[in-house]
Amino acid sequence: MIIITPDSLDYEKARQEWNRSIQKFPKLIAYCETTQDVSDIIKCSYDNGLRIRIRSGGHNYEGYSTGNDVVVIDISKMNNANINYEENTVTVQGGIKNTQLYNYISNQGYPFPGGTCPTVGVSGYALGGGWGYSARKFGLGCDSLIEIEMVNYKGKIIKANKYFNKDLFWALRGAGGGNFGVITSMKFKLPHKVNKVTYVRMTYQNISKKEQVNILDTWQKWIGSVDKDINLSGGLYHTNEEGVYAYFRGISYKNEEQTRKLLEPFYNIKEADIILEYDKYIDVVNQIASSYPPYEHFKSTGRFVNKYYYLNELEKLVDIINQPLPNNSIYTGINVYGLGGEVKSVNKYDTAFYFRDANYILLIQSAWEDNLYKEENVNWVLNNFKYIYSITEGSYINFPLLQLPYYESNYFGENSCRLRKVKCKYDPLDVFSFPQSIRY
Repeated sequence: MIIITPDSLDYEKARQEWNRSIQKFPKLIAYCETTQDVSDIIKCSYDNGLRIRIRSGGHNYEGYSTGNDVVVIDISKMNNANINYEENTVTVQGGIKNTQLYNYISNQGYPFPGGTCPTVGVSGYALGGGWGYSARKFGLGCDSLIEIEMVNYKGKIIKANKYFNKDLFWALRGAGGGNFGVITSMKFKLPHKVNKVTYVRMTYQNISKKEQVNILDTWQKWIGSVDKDINLSGGLYHTNEEGVYAYFRGISYKNEEQTRKLLEPFYNIKEADIILEYDKYIDVVNQIASSYPPYEHFKSTGRFVNKYYYLNELEKLVDIINQPLPNNSIYTGINVYGLGGEVKSVNKYDTAFYFRDANYILLIQSAWEDNLYKEENVNWVLNNFKYIYSITEGSYINFPLLQLPYYESNYFGENSCRLRKVKCKYDPLDVFSFPQSIRY
């Protein structure tokens, strides 16, 4: 175990989250290398009355994996993976990142329903449900989970699957990370091998407000009925240099010609730059990964949409993105993330991920350069979020919002009550607590 304190040379780097707008100062950061390390630091922290936070990739939008005067249990050095070819499963340690897992299993020919950002921790991603470009084909990340190993509040190792600690296994599939203990190992079932997929990119420049509405309307109709072999994310973006433009990207498990037919409604909007590349799965994943910066300053949050909006409702969304940018903002965005397909095939009560009937996630965001302008950009998001909140049904816990009212019902819907009981059973002393953790 490596311990970093405020006196350590590496402290300034070690305390940073991917979202650099979050600046917290932990009492110490414990880089665990074994499950025993995790157990030891949990017991030591509790015995000394120290609050705990759990970090794998450091990508929580609101920084719930860190805090002031807390012990950060960082498991990023626990990142081994092993494929069982007879079972067609992969077992990974809790600190493995998207890029590490993708590159390991893809070299063996397997795809994976993982996330898009390369440095996101797979455990945090999967415990929150796990949206990705393969979700419509294979389900959410949590839907592939078979077993989890967790260190609990006593420092004891427990396993959860469909046979043992079934209630905990249910909760860990969708209720988010950090609530019940430290995840040290996960076993996933693997999809069938895939050689090539089609990488989709679509850009619409110089678009009028009417065309922006048309793009959002085309999206909502398309995602509600399209073949589950394709998924996209994207939306409307506003920058000082380019004004308002639309950009979408994603993955299709069809070839280039078949994918073009699936995208036909988007070709009919107006002239667009649409690029389709039929390539090896891992090469496409790595292309997507390369687009992410090493960090950002941002505020964003996402809500679930399971209805079709009238044109006047879409016009109000378009009005948001056409507002002047907050000072120092690099861009603002109204984004969409496709759901449906296999995500809807699982009952909303079978895992903790409740809002499975949604067609897509609707997200609002602003990213800026200098944290001196944080307040103005955050206020822009919060003020415009009010309208988005009024037309949507629930919030995605992997896109959290600190200012979200009634956060448990917004994240977990009718599964909230059951989750409180699981929390009380497996963490009765509330050792694993953070600003939006499950209460009882």
